[in-house]
Amino acid sequence: MLVGLTAVFAGSVMAFNIQIQTITREINTATATVIGLFATPDQTELFIHWLGGILMLLGIFLAGLAIRNVIVHFVETLSPSVKGGRVGAYVRKQQLSQGPHIVALGGGTGLSTLLRGLKQHSSNITAIVTVTDDGGSSGQLILDKGMIPPGDIRNCLVALADAEKAMTDLFQHRFIESGALNGHSMGNLLIAALVDQARGDFEQAINIASDVLAIRGKVMPSTLDHVGLRARLDDDSEVSGETAIVQAGKKIRELQLSPGNVSAYPAALEAIADAELICIGPGSVYTSVIPNLLIPGMKEALKSSKAIKVYICNVMTQPGESDNLSASEHASAILQQVKDKVFDYVLINTGIPDNEVLEKYKLSGQNLVEPDTDRLRAMGLKVIQGNFISTSDVVRHDPVKVVSRLMAQIGL
Repeated sequence: MLVGLTAVFAGSVMAFNIQIQTITREINTATATVIGLFATPDQTELFIHWLGGILMLLGIFLAGLAIRNVIVHFVETLSPSVKGGRVGAYVRKQQLSQGPHIVALGGGTGLSTLLRGLKQHSSNITAIVTVTDDGGSSGQLILDKGMIPPGDIRNCLVALADAEKAMTDLFQHRFIESGALNGHSMGNLLIAALVDQARGDFEQAINIASDVLAIRGKVMPSTLDHVGLRARLDDDSEVSGETAIVQAGKKIRELQLSPGNVSAYPAALEAIADAELICIGPGSVYTSVIPNLLIPGMKEALKSSKAIKVYICNVMTQPGESDNLSASEHASAILQQVKDKVFDYVLINTGIPDNEVLEKYKLSGQNLVEPDTDRLRAMGLKVIQGNFISTSDVVRHDPVKVVSRLMAQIGL
């Protein structure tokens, strides 16, 4: 703008030099005549000098006010719900658009919790979501519609949303005692409707839902293929399906995709290649974290990426899946199943909740994950440790604490 204004000024002087000189003389003569009514001839030139300065400052103020009003009008047009601090909101969006490129892999509530913290630092976020869920509303939609399970994707969309609270509450509403709708999430049904409107194009349906919720970043499945889980347990028995694996309540020896020849979502691989920070987890180690990594091409993309790769270990163990596993055993479980080193750092919590809260968790078979940092370092992994839990009746990661530490790790 400065170059443009300079060019306009210089061009005007060159093209209309005579006219400008004539107008300038007339203005100076008229101004001197008016000032001469109450000032001496010696003071006239000084008065003209100060008057010119005042007019320049007034012009700068009015130009700045005009630019501000343009920005306010622009922001109000794009986001009518913004009540105050419109210029600040516009500047904030610009800052977020320049934020680091971050990829978060996983599923369940762990991933959506992390995304709520990440979106405060960047809008260049890609959530790559596990699609092996076969229970609840998602499982029913798989049977009825033959679609990819939308539950975890819905949670991530809501976590990254900038939409009004009424819209996010609508997406998260779950029907109870509602006949055929019982147990279904409204967001799942809306995604199913969008899939119908897109003639079965799940990718387009998610893009539309993303626009409706005005999310910061992107949410995508790890694969568009229908895929489930098959596990070989410690007693050599085999179980198929995510829900059945958890309910079996036995140690998992080997986890496989069923079928195994699925294709990774191309946009997910591109996001991994462009990332500066890759977060793996938190979430159920066998049913949320590992399934993404078993998809052909995924671990190769992670190994090739030059990003900082961090596994965010769970705070609490999970019954039937990670009973009594320490932090190093969580990491080992992933590396053993993937058969490659796909992360360099492990973020572990060293904070301890209140005894009353821990006792409540013990009644449901859950324990605090032991932060055995020495074993992790012996595995060749770098440890990021600290008190990362939220102070509430529910023991989970505090997304602000976790993400602040991750941003510090990449120098932001």
